[in-house]
Amino acid sequence: MGHPFPIREIARQAGLSEATVDRVLNGRGGVRESTAREVHRAMADLDRQRTQVRLVGRTFMVDIVMQSPERFSTAVRAALEAELPSLHPAVVRSRFHFRETGPAEELVAVLDRIGRRGSQGVVLKAPDVPEVTAAVARLAAAGVPVVTLVTDLPASARLGHVGSDNRAAGATAAYLMGQWLGDRPGNVLTSLSSGFFRNEEEREMGFRSAMRARYPGRALVEITEGQGLDATQYDLVRDALDRDPEIRAVYSIGGGNIATLRAFEDAGRECAVFVAHDLDQDNTRLLREHRLSAVLHHDLRHDVREACHLVMRAHGALPPTGPTLPSAIQVVTPYNMPPTALAG
Repeated sequence: MGHPFPIREIARQAGLSEATVDRVLNGRGGVRESTAREVHRAMADLDRQRTQVRLVGRTFMVDIVMQSPERFSTAVRAALEAELPSLHPAVVRSRFHFRETGPAEELVAVLDRIGRRGSQGVVLKAPDVPEVTAAVARLAAAGVPVVTLVTDLPASARLGHVGSDNRAAGATAAYLMGQWLGDRPGNVLTSLSSGFFRNEEEREMGFRSAMRARYPGRALVEITEGQGLDATQYDLVRDALDRDPEIRAVYSIGGGNIATLRAFEDAGRECAVFVAHDLDQDNTRLLREHRLSAVLHHDLRHDVREACHLVMRAHGALPPTGPTLPSAIQVVTPYNMPPTALAG
């Protein structure tokens, strides 16, 4: 049985003789099962402690690059800062590069500057366009690991992805929408911030597929390219309401929910069911006020912690592990809001 520790070190950790440890490791028998478990537990302890030793004094400079509304980037920053103590004894320092919108060339310029300056890793939320994919390839070639956050770039050279199963999230939204609308007539407005974010596209696909299968008579009306910003979102929603008097529910994939609700109010229309994503500051308040029916949420602290661990593994500071699993999807209503949201 291969192992990286001297028998003497394992014996000292387990409080057993070297001869006993040798018999366990080489499967020669004559050892109680409980004693064999002690040997394997000692090896696991040594492995964890070796990891801690590798991390002591290590500083990882990580660049967080995001194109998203300020309310979401602020939530990501808060999640990362809350998780920093859990990453000790390593020290993670972060540089933030946030923008709400703009051409892909500007985002590419940021990534190329990081590549020239150097970084231990990049955590990236960006549209899935060829220019960004090419920039990720240049970072990887320069030895800078890239982890995509929330929305993926699957054709890129990124190291890994952290986030929820977006198709499952969309299907969950469809299930809730159908249950709550019941037999009442009306169409559903689906709202994306941009068609270039893969997570939003996958949510929309999951939602549309489940609605088609379970509620084929319910029409879906799509708006997009509001960038999740209130000013543009209001105009898009108001135009949709003017064109279609049967819209009575919303699945908000890309945000801008304050503006969406204001557009309904100004049009004198009722929004019977409103399902949104992410417990950012706006959605927390709207949910608390019962103006949203539910928010589909995943733990951003879990996501940023996993992203940092992926960067550390890329540098050999943590042992290899299995594939990163999607974050759990939580259906949050006004009655089961997390304590941190209630305190906000």
